[in-house]
Amino acid sequence: MKMPDPAELTKAMTGIAERSQRLVSEFLARQSQNPEVAANDPLNLGEAFLEMTTRLMADPTKLVEAQMNLWQDYMQLWTNTARRMMGEETEPVVKPEPGDRRFKDETWQDNEVFDFIKQSYLLSSRFVQDVVHGTEGLDEHTRDKVDFFTKQYVDAMAPTNFAMTNPEVLRATVESGGENLVKGLEHLLEDLERGGGKLRITMTDESAFTVGENVAATPGQVVYQNDLIQLIQYTPTTEKVRETPLVIVPPWINKFYILDLRPKNSFIKWAVDQGNTVFVISWVNPNEKLAKKSFEDYMLEGPLSAIEQAKKQTGADTVNMVGYCLGGTLLASTLAYLAAKGEDEQVASATFLTTLTDFEKAGDLKVFIDDDQLKSLEHKMDEAGYLDGAEMATTFNMLRANDLIWSFVINNYLLGKDPFPFDLLYWNSDSTRMPAAMHKFYLRNMYLENKLREPGGIELAGVPIDLGKIKTPIYMLSTREDHIAPWVATYELTNLVSGKAKFVLSASGHIAGVVNPPVSNKYCYWTNSRKAKTPETWLKNAQQNEGSWWTDWDAWLKPMAGKEVEPRDPTKGKLKAIEPAPGSYVKTRVV
Repeated sequence: MKMPDPAELTKAMTGIAERSQRLVSEFLARQSQNPEVAANDPLNLGEAFLEMTTRLMADPTKLVEAQMNLWQDYMQLWTNTARRMMGEETEPVVKPEPGDRRFKDETWQDNEVFDFIKQSYLLSSRFVQDVVHGTEGLDEHTRDKVDFFTKQYVDAMAPTNFAMTNPEVLRATVESGGENLVKGLEHLLEDLERGGGKLRITMTDESAFTVGENVAATPGQVVYQNDLIQLIQYTPTTEKVRETPLVIVPPWINKFYILDLRPKNSFIKWAVDQGNTVFVISWVNPNEKLAKKSFEDYMLEGPLSAIEQAKKQTGADTVNMVGYCLGGTLLASTLAYLAAKGEDEQVASATFLTTLTDFEKAGDLKVFIDDDQLKSLEHKMDEAGYLDGAEMATTFNMLRANDLIWSFVINNYLLGKDPFPFDLLYWNSDSTRMPAAMHKFYLRNMYLENKLREPGGIELAGVPIDLGKIKTPIYMLSTREDHIAPWVATYELTNLVSGKAKFVLSASGHIAGVVNPPVSNKYCYWTNSRKAKTPETWLKNAQQNEGSWWTDWDAWLKPMAGKEVEPRDPTKGKLKAIEPAPGSYVKTRVV
């Protein structure tokens, strides 16, 4: 990379400052009517880091040792940089982790100055994280919390996130005369206004997608609805269909169309094309009027109502079911409820996609859950009647901050580029609210106290829930890089239920590992016909299979799908068609 001329850069930055001052002044004038109160510390980070610092300083020897090691690494880095400047080849002192895309620009390797900046950052961030993680005497939750938020800090401080230490941004600034930074400031202020004074990063061109037209466009009809759900039945595409209908329970924390993005990657369309009569729950996007809707209500008005209506519409005696993420947690509760009442024959099989039922090892999300944090969150929900969808979105984005926050900061605000149209990110931005009563129950009983795995730990509609009573045949799909439902935690369901459970592990993460159509020929998945007590033992003896798990699942499902019957037209069943798919519930957006 040719370094920018200082005079040109100074001129560009002066112009940027003048125009930026005007833009910011106009923004502040508009915002003056809606002042924001400074936030307190609802995550109790101050207390956690104070305890960490106290423990760290109690043993200064380790800190001094770590500082000496850092100093030695820096001495080697300075020496190597000097040798490179004199034309010698040197090996880097530290390299980015595999898959770290922040330093993909060739200048980070080719230019001695930027290579020094990069390695200096990597050494410093490694030092900070190692010192924090190595602090002895912390309880597990406090350690996880300080580890997580320390990583958030070092990610935020990456040189790629600052204009003057990002070669790609410097290049764009000189070439455009600073237009990229002015455009980026406009994007920043627009996102602040869109979030009502809080930053709500635009991740994709939202004008490029319309629900029901180019996403969530698989043909069908809404055939039933209540306060919490619309039940969609999809139009058959085969000459014959399987007798037993398929009912899908998606998570209520997101919109259902993650399983129906576009025809090429729609699990719903693919399931229809295999000859299934597919029903999908579309959850309402609740407001304060539904504040008292409980987890129990979500079971009664969600999967239990869907089972009843799907059987009524098709005349079938049983259904096959699929639960995704939180939808799977609710499905497991529902199966235990039916088993306790002796009514579990209504469900011929159950498929769980990346589903937690034992929350002991629930991953990074647990850093947001402790008694103090829940009390703060519950107070906020009690005031509004729900948890705002934007807050949930921010939490999930923090789990992959470099991909879902900082990459957009660089693209939108530093490079001044418009977001690229991407269906998955459009869905990710289409957030939903959580009713206060339901969400409080879920967070306390599942995440905080882990009661679902205990026989009788929770009670729904007067029935003690015991997962051990579930005898329904189960197909469990988890993903190896899942940051929301770690597969070593989801695996525990195989040891909790009393029926047969087939566990399958897909490559990739919580979304990409699930939404992986056979036509893409991507990733792989692992199977093991023998049950194992631990996930590690299971994987050690598992067989790797290329391609999508979808075909393996369909082969497993087919024997439980009944004989072939005539296709069921959703407009001609016993239930009256209310409106075309995807219905109106899914179109309610959180602004």
